[in-house]
Amino acid sequence: MSDREDRQVLVVGTGLIGTSIGLALSAAGSQVWLSDRDPKACKVASERGAGDPLAGDAKPSLVVIAVPPRSVPVVAAEYLTLFPEATVTDAASVKTMPLTRLAEIAPNQLDRFVGGHPMAGREVAGPQAGRSDLFEDRLWVITPSESNEPATVDDVRWLARTCGSLVVELTPVEHDRAVALTSHVPQLLASVLAAQLTDADSGDVAVSGQGLRDVTRLADSVPELWAEILASNAPDVLAVLRRVTAELQQVAESLERVAQADYNRELPADFAPVREVLERGNQGRNALPDKHGGAAHDYDVIPVVVDDKPGELARLFAAAGEADVNLEDVRIEHTVGRLRAIIELDVDPTASPRLRKLLQESGWQIRG
Repeated sequence: MSDREDRQVLVVGTGLIGTSIGLALSAAGSQVWLSDRDPKACKVASERGAGDPLAGDAKPSLVVIAVPPRSVPVVAAEYLTLFPEATVTDAASVKTMPLTRLAEIAPNQLDRFVGGHPMAGREVAGPQAGRSDLFEDRLWVITPSESNEPATVDDVRWLARTCGSLVVELTPVEHDRAVALTSHVPQLLASVLAAQLTDADSGDVAVSGQGLRDVTRLADSVPELWAEILASNAPDVLAVLRRVTAELQQVAESLERVAQADYNRELPADFAPVREVLERGNQGRNALPDKHGGAAHDYDVIPVVVDDKPGELARLFAAAGEADVNLEDVRIEHTVGRLRAIIELDVDPTASPRLRKLLQESGWQIRG
């Protein structure tokens, strides 16, 4: 495949991921064809500019399979046969199971298949949720095999980079172990916690704060898709869940001892497991890479009260620009029953005093 922008790419599956890939490639100047077993989804994706419905004379040199994990082997085998000169890749969040089944279905065509997984998504699904910038500055894991020709792997690297992603190469086993810890179990834990709200007292739920919203955000994801993902990566998900369960059991036992002792003064010595998991939680949180991909940084947080009306966020960001301060991160905490929000601005500690001073002089209300 050449490096020209007139490449022909076929995207099979026009949900969130497939549509977003089509939008990104189309924006980069590539010819994109679309295919989906649901004609309505394909039509929506095409009308949004993700590509053209697959024509009979199309000869794509790259096929992207953007379907759920358990459908990948059969669909990949179909298009490996349909387009015998094309490189075929996928976008599923599980790599070992699809490759194992594909080897059983199409053992003589594995040299043209390269597994892939763009590490990006949203809690909403469907072609209407697709975005051309969904993959920008995100990781795109590819899992090449020894049977792949270098040019075939380069095709998939080109796909990821054209969509704006940073390419990381892993084995399927490494990939599945990593996403079980960093993606699949967090999704499951968020859903388990959010499920506790369904039968809870409405008065208890009414006092929910931003912390609960943050922790349960992933619970908005599509149940049917995530049930399939979790089943497809069951061994690795189970290994992480067992570790989490063991720690929670230790915490529960410590809390039970405290409850039985009617604690109201000093923490007992056997409460150590709770303290330790909280401390290790701090350490684990600090181990997460920051937005630049390096070690986590300590930022000053400036909480600013903002009225809930058009233009206020833009005015706040403009003030930060006037102070020549880069906003490293931004979080919004909505207040209950009042038309305003708390905007938390993460900034470099050296720039924090300058921004605080300018905001206060401009009439912004800063908390703390």
